[in-house]
Amino acid sequence: MWRATSRPRRLRGISFPGMTFPATHADHPHHRIWVTDLLLLVMATIWGVNFSVVKFGMRYLEPLAFNGVRVALAGLALLAIARLMRLPMPPRRQVLALMGLGVLGNGVYQLLFVEGISRTRAGNASLLMAATPVLIAVLGRLRGVEKVHARGYVGIALSVSGIGFVMSGTASAQVGDASLAGDAFILAAAAVWATYTVLLKPYTHHVDGVQMSALTMIGGAIPLCVVAAPAIGRTPWTALPLSAWLAIGYSGVFALVIAYLIWYRGIKLIGPTRTSMYSNLQPVIAVLVAWAALGEVPTMAQGFGAAGVMAGLLLTRS
Repeated sequence: MWRATSRPRRLRGISFPGMTFPATHADHPHHRIWVTDLLLLVMATIWGVNFSVVKFGMRYLEPLAFNGVRVALAGLALLAIARLMRLPMPPRRQVLALMGLGVLGNGVYQLLFVEGISRTRAGNASLLMAATPVLIAVLGRLRGVEKVHARGYVGIALSVSGIGFVMSGTASAQVGDASLAGDAFILAAAAVWATYTVLLKPYTHHVDGVQMSALTMIGGAIPLCVVAAPAIGRTPWTALPLSAWLAIGYSGVFALVIAYLIWYRGIKLIGPTRTSMYSNLQPVIAVLVAWAALGEVPTMAQGFGAAGVMAGLLLTRS
């Protein structure tokens, strides 16, 4: 368990999600926000690559087995980080609430995501997930936790139109490896992730980012591993090639630990809508990676769409 009387370690001149440091010029709020912007670009890259990594990993493992193991790996890694940092345990009520939210954001979402991507193309999945910022903005506005000004709505509209271009190009290039069922799973996953992000917002101001990541990940890993247990038991683990293990490692550590910590930092410092706009960069990255790694050839329409996505992002963040 974490030590309840300990305080986070402090390191001058270095910034990590959820940690507090001595006041310096580098810790000026404006500087912190732009550091967050750069980190969110890294996050978008990690998640964009992850679509192809997951698709590749499921060549060797059943979707549930792949997902159960990577989420469990992420949960253990986050718990280890929290223990090493000697972070104080949040109140029991917050612990239970965060684990409950984890069932939604890291259990139900991950189940829908991996089942969807196993039934459709990596490019399709990334494009459909890009609907998340619109859902987050609407839900956040309805709950009163987000204020979206006119420029933000224009930016969202630009991004959505860009996504429409990309999706039209992808649809015209589809072969037999995409299905409406897969697309429906991914759209449902986007709705679940949007709901989770908005509900999580109040806790970002009271709970350390590492603790939040660990508790929500463990909350999702427990039911997910129960559901995935039969598939995990059927998997010939000793016969898996190194590339399959690397896919599990990347998708577990980079996509579910490093990228999630950056995501929570963004929600805390710039809000869920602006943070989620960076997920609109994922389709651009994912389509390019899927082209190189999986042979999913992009189209001219996708190029126009990518321009719209990036223009919308810049307008929303300006």
